[in-house]
Amino acid sequence: MARLRDDRGQALVLLVGAVALLLLFVGVLGALGRALAGRGRLQRAADLAAVSAARSMRDDLARLFDRSPHGLSKSSYLARARAAALAAARANGAPGAGIAFPDAASFAPTRVRVVIRATVSVPGHAAVPARASAEAAIDASGGELPLAADGGGYTGPLAYRQGKPMRPDVAAAFDRLDAAARRDGVSLVLTSAYRSDAEQAELFAAHPDPHWVARPGHSLHRYGTELDLGPPSAFPWLRHNAPRFHFIQRYDWEPWHWGYGLNPRSAPTTADGRSAVPSFVPAPYVEPIAHAASRWNVSAALLGAQLYAESGFNPFAVSRAGARGIAQFMPGTASAYGLADPFDAPAAIDAQAHLMRDLLRRFASVSLALAAYNAGAGAVEGCGCVPDYPETQAYVTRILGLMGGMSALPPDTSFGVRLVA
Repeated sequence: MARLRDDRGQALVLLVGAVALLLLFVGVLGALGRALAGRGRLQRAADLAAVSAARSMRDDLARLFDRSPHGLSKSSYLARARAAALAAARANGAPGAGIAFPDAASFAPTRVRVVIRATVSVPGHAAVPARASAEAAIDASGGELPLAADGGGYTGPLAYRQGKPMRPDVAAAFDRLDAAARRDGVSLVLTSAYRSDAEQAELFAAHPDPHWVARPGHSLHRYGTELDLGPPSAFPWLRHNAPRFHFIQRYDWEPWHWGYGLNPRSAPTTADGRSAVPSFVPAPYVEPIAHAASRWNVSAALLGAQLYAESGFNPFAVSRAGARGIAQFMPGTASAYGLADPFDAPAAIDAQAHLMRDLLRRFASVSLALAAYNAGAGAVEGCGCVPDYPETQAYVTRILGLMGGMSALPPDTSFGVRLVA
């Protein structure tokens, strides 16, 4: 009996010890849980701050390319993104945050990094330092530019207005025409623009009267320069005003049919010598770009924006990777396109247009063609997207913006925001 009582006493001691250890373990787990919760709140604040800054950049990107009084300088663009990040951090319990823009040296930054440092307090325990970081970016692959036209009268990129495709330079001219009409209280409606030969064949089959519907292969709409405009109440205004914007009424019996009459296959030059090549292109390169655009049926705005992003129009630029010249050709690509001297700017621009023509045909998308120019066709084919490389994402987004701003995008194009780190 005495031995039994001793055994029971020892068991009770062991049980009390086990309970004490269990309570201690629960306490440690609770403290750890509270610490993790505090760390999670800090990370959430960093994530939301980064996304808020990227949203600000996405919303302001068009204004970065706007030279009117409504435009933004790059410093203002970044300051607004920084303010958005700090406001989001404060709203989520972080009194401050470090904000950086990894591609701040670029013409149009698209990435933001947020770092928050704080101490996480755990009741009954010493406060511990914690750090949370997040990176977000405007996602250039969130939406595609319109498919390029291929074959027929025009091969090259298309811009959309009111859901209708046309050449990018025609779209810019229509914007000016439409703005003037709205100032005069006239609302223009686009009913048709670019039509492929296949679409024209279907239309002719439904209405086989060549007086009203051109035969396949003969319609001017195949060139991407023609617009059918309405409503009928706008016809008098168009007759008096459209010629100021270089639109021509093609047929007397079709008051709705207006064609863009400047240099139908390339970037136009106006009668007073102004060029539709983007205004940021230095004078020595305006003519080579216009000539290459005409020869290869590639938008002059695209070529100009690309050269700006590639080299800043420096014909002697050499990258760390060995890309050379104004269009940054690698030696193998230069050889494949017959470019003997990458530092010969006019020749390099012609080869650039040739390469872009081929990439547009291959990928049927401006953004994918740009990504292939920057990252290689294999990387684009591998995912069927703009690869998730920070440099390529920023490159594509920057050029899309330079190509006349966000108005060059179709209505359903989405520039998304995503966390990348």
